[in-house]
Amino acid sequence: MNRQRIIILMGSKSDLSFAQRIGSFIEREGFKVEYDYAVSSAHRTPDHLINKLRDLEGSRDRIVIITVAGLSDALSGFVAGFSTYPVIACPPDVERGGFAKIFSTVMTPTGVPVLLSTKPENAALAAVKILSLADPSLRPRIREYINKKREEVIGADMEVSGGGKGE
Repeated sequence: MNRQRIIILMGSKSDLSFAQRIGSFIEREGFKVEYDYAVSSAHRTPDHLINKLRDLEGSRDRIVIITVAGLSDALSGFVAGFSTYPVIACPPDVERGGFAKIFSTVMTPTGVPVLLSTKPENAALAAVKILSLADPSLRPRIREYINKKREEVIGADMEVSGGGKGE
């Protein structure tokens, strides 16, 4: 049976605490997908990275790759250029790097699609939604999460507005 997997690929171990927010979100929200962490650098270990990607390409699993890489973020484009799987970049340093960071992540040539999510939780949710295209059993839990966030906003509105009493 084909598994639903999210590969969280970091450029260095220093990205781990940021990347772990992806796995924590998947666990906390009860999404029934597997996830794995890996470290490989497009700059320092391109041969190691290609070997990892070849192994993934040989898998019969349904996979989405989330890349977590700082600085120039060559990792995301490198992975997207090699892999047949969707790639979601989730750089840990967007707030510090601003537009230059976003540019280095997503300005890739035609045929090298990199999606961008600046929050690990959103990257995880996007990956689960992509996997739900092949596994509709994920959709009810996605709907529950959407409804939970909706209720949080309605609750906040009630709290702030005094329950609609015009106070």
